[in-house]
Amino acid sequence: MIHMVRLTAPAVALLACGVAYAQDIDPDVLKAQAGTYLVAPEDGRAGCRMTLETDMAIGGYSLSGQDSCIKVLPAFAEASAWNFDGDGGLILIDAVREVIARFVENEGAPMKTEDGAPLLLIAAPDGVDRLPTYGSLAGAWTMRRPGGEKLCGVTLDGNAGADENAPLSLSGDCTAAVTGLKLTAWHIDGFRLTLMGDSGSSLSFDMRADGNFDKSKEEGGKPLSIVRR
Repeated sequence: MIHMVRLTAPAVALLACGVAYAQDIDPDVLKAQAGTYLVAPEDGRAGCRMTLETDMAIGGYSLSGQDSCIKVLPAFAEASAWNFDGDGGLILIDAVREVIARFVENEGAPMKTEDGAPLLLIAAPDGVDRLPTYGSLAGAWTMRRPGGEKLCGVTLDGNAGADENAPLSLSGDCTAAVTGLKLTAWHIDGFRLTLMGDSGSSLSFDMRADGNFDKSKEEGGKPLSIVRR
């Protein structure tokens, strides 16, 4: 269930002068935030996509695609505009300027609601309608180069601890480059999978449309993938 978020005093002031506030936004910031996003429950249930646009609307900026939310997140089908909340986050509002949801900025992580069951606002691979979870990713994977060279077998345990990390194990035929990382745990954050070692080493991967993962561009080095066995 989506809980309606009631406005705080700053938010009331923000919406009361939505046009004036919008005119103060740096156009580059606006363009950077605009785009198509998946709104989806953190627990892996289906979500829906909507596009944040740069045209002016009552209370903020226009959006489209919200009709796709009617079955899975019906409250979001009523969204008519979006805006920045003044604290680094983002709000979706309906036609009478009631806030439907507030997505809070999380440093280094996707924006997320804090009210009720968490929902993420996140860029997603084409065709993907839900977030991966520890349970859905648990099982046997293969780490390999795009050309097919196998580097290691990786088994992900689906039981995450209080620190939101879950154990992993490596096959006995891993290359030295992989064993040297001493990987022992993994973490999922949105569509990013991170493998971690006891010594502080880590490797991050981003999910593809087919459910497999490619090494994050920020990692640098040679291309690397993790594919389901």
